[in-house]
Amino acid sequence: MSAEIPVQAVPLNRRMITLSVMLATIIQTLDSTIANVALPHMQGSLSASADQITWVLTSYIVAAAIATPLTGWLCDRFTQKRVFLAAVAGFTFASLLCGVSMSLTEIVVARLLQGLCGAALVPLSQAVMLEINPPATRGSAMAMWGMGVMVGPILGPSLGGWLTDSYDWRWVFFINLPIGALAFWGIWRYIRPTTAARLMRFDVFGFATLSLAIGALQMLLDRGQDNDWLNSTETWVELLLFLVAAGYFIVHTWFTPPQLAFVDFRLLRNGNFVSGLLFIFIVGAVLYAVRALTPPMLQTLMNYPVMSAGLLMAPSGAGTMVAMLLVGRLVGKVDSRLLLTAGFSITAVSLWIMSGYTLVLSQSDILVPGVIQGFGLGLVFVPLSTLTFSTLEPAMFAQGTALYSLVRNIGSSIGISLVQTLWVRNTQVAHASLAEAVTATNRALQAQSTGGYDLSSTPGLLALNGELTRQAAMIAYLDDFKLMLALTVLVLPLLWLIKPSRKKLSAQEEEALHAAME
Repeated sequence: MSAEIPVQAVPLNRRMITLSVMLATIIQTLDSTIANVALPHMQGSLSASADQITWVLTSYIVAAAIATPLTGWLCDRFTQKRVFLAAVAGFTFASLLCGVSMSLTEIVVARLLQGLCGAALVPLSQAVMLEINPPATRGSAMAMWGMGVMVGPILGPSLGGWLTDSYDWRWVFFINLPIGALAFWGIWRYIRPTTAARLMRFDVFGFATLSLAIGALQMLLDRGQDNDWLNSTETWVELLLFLVAAGYFIVHTWFTPPQLAFVDFRLLRNGNFVSGLLFIFIVGAVLYAVRALTPPMLQTLMNYPVMSAGLLMAPSGAGTMVAMLLVGRLVGKVDSRLLLTAGFSITAVSLWIMSGYTLVLSQSDILVPGVIQGFGLGLVFVPLSTLTFSTLEPAMFAQGTALYSLVRNIGSSIGISLVQTLWVRNTQVAHASLAEAVTATNRALQAQSTGGYDLSSTPGLLALNGELTRQAAMIAYLDDFKLMLALTVLVLPLLWLIKPSRKKLSAQEEEALHAAME
C-alpha cells in the first residue's frame, strides 16, 4: 500500500496562500505607477530625451496588455501553479535588470520582460483567491485581494517619490526583489500542484490578431496626444491596424469552436460577466484618470514638491482599505447592487467636490475628497468582482480573470488618454477665451497695472500671460473632473442590469462546490 498522502487530504493553508498571492499582486500593481515620479531622474541618468524616457512606461504597458490574454491557455497547458511561479520569478528577475540598466535600450528591454511576466500576476492571484475560498467567504477574499489591486497604484507615486529622493531611482525596481522572493516561496510551498488539463489548443491566428489589436490600441492611446491624434500618419496607421486586427480576431473567434479558440466566447454569453466587464472598464477609467490628473495639478499649479504631492494622494488608499474591510463582511448579506450604487454615488460626491476646486487649496481640501473617493471605489470593487464571477463556472476562472484584468487596463489607458487630451485642448480654449478680455480698456487690468500686470511693458505682459495660462489650466482640470463625474453618475442606473445570485447556497452545497474546486 502506498504511504503517499493524497494532495486533496492536505489541508489548505489559506492564510499563507492569501499572503503569497497578495505579495505578487502588490508588486505588479505597484509597478504600474511607482516609476512615474522617477522618470526625470532616469532621463538624466540614462541620457534620454523627454519623449524617449516615456518608453519606460509604454513598453511595460504594451507588453502587459499583449500577454494578459495568454494566461488562460498557459494555465491549461502548464498548470496554474507553474505559470504563477514562472511569472513571479520572471517579474522579479526583470526588476533586477531594470535596476542595473545603464542605457535606455537596456531598461526598455527589461521593462518589456517585466510587463510580459507581470501580466499574469493579477488575474492568477484573483483566480487563486476565488478557488481556495468557498462561495460564502468569497466576498471577504475579494476584499483582501482588491486591496492589493487598488492600493498599489495609489501608493506607488508616494513610495516612488520617497525612494527616489532618499536613495536612487534604481530602488524603485530593487524593492521588488525581497517581495518577489517571499511571494515565490509562498506560492511554491503552499499552493497545491495540479495536473495540466491541456484541453485548449493554442490558437496562433487568434493570439496574433488580438496581440496586434491590443498593441496598436495601446500605442495609439499612449502616443496620440504627442502626435496630435488624427493629424499624424502614425496615429492613422495604429488606428487602421487596430480596426483590421480586431475585426479579424472577432470574426475568427466567433466561427472557431470554443475548445480551439484563443478566447472562449462562452464567457460573453454570461450576462453578469459582461456587465462586470462594462463596470470594471468604468472603474479603471475613473480611478487611473483621476490619479493621472491630480499629481501634476498639485505640482504645476500649486508648486507642491513631488514627494508632497504623492503623500497627499496616499490617504485615499486608507479610505479604500476601510471600505474593503467593511464591504467584505456585507457581501452576501446585503444586495450587492445596493453596495455598488452606494460606492459609485460616494465616488460621484468626491468628484463633485473636486469639480469645485480653485487655485487656492488647503491640504484638507485635497485630502478629504481623496479619502471619500477611495472609500467609494473600495465599496465598488469587492461586490463587482463577486457578482461578475458569481455565475461563472470555476473552470473558466483563469480566462475570465485574465479578460477582466485586460478590460480594466484598457479602461485605464483610454481614461488617461482621454482626460489628458481634453486637458490640453480645453487649456488652449480657456486661454483664448480669457485672453479676449485682455484689452487696454479693461478697468480691472488697469487697477492691476501697479501689481505686475503692466500692459505697456514686456515683463508685465509675460506675467499676465503666465497667470492666464495658470487659470486656463485650472479650468481644464475642472472640466476633466466634471467629465468623470458625469460618467460615474450615468453608470448608476445600469448597475441594476446585473442579476443577483439566484439563491443562497446551503452549507452542504457550499462544501460540495468547494470540494469540487479543490
